[in-house]
Amino acid sequence: MRSLGQNPTEAEVQDLINLAQAEGKDTICFPEFLTLMASKMKDTDSEQEIREAFRVFDKDNNGFISAAELRHIMTNLGEKLTDEEVDEMIHEADVDHNGQLNYEEFVQMMTAK
Repeated sequence: MRSLGQNPTEAEVQDLINLAQAEGKDTICFPEFLTLMASKMKDTDSEQEIREAFRVFDKDNNGFISAAELRHIMTNLGEKLTDEEVDEMIHEADVDHNGQLNYEEFVQMMTAK
């Protein structure tokens, strides 16, 4: 969650755990996690906060988040996603299939229901 620019409280993390347990699960799969994060960001984040998150991922400031940039951040910071999880994230969000995310694709990923 912190890798995506979120700073959840213990109560928010517990709410996610409770949601999974209410569905009879001990874990949340990655697509479910993305859905939960997207809805959380849609509810709480302004366009400015999403732009700031994009800038964090766009290391070379070229207006795109490359697969390598996303992989580096998501596997080394915060929740430390696996390469497979990052690949899945890119595959889902990269609408034009060019191997990188532009701002619009990033916003769509972060605000999708």
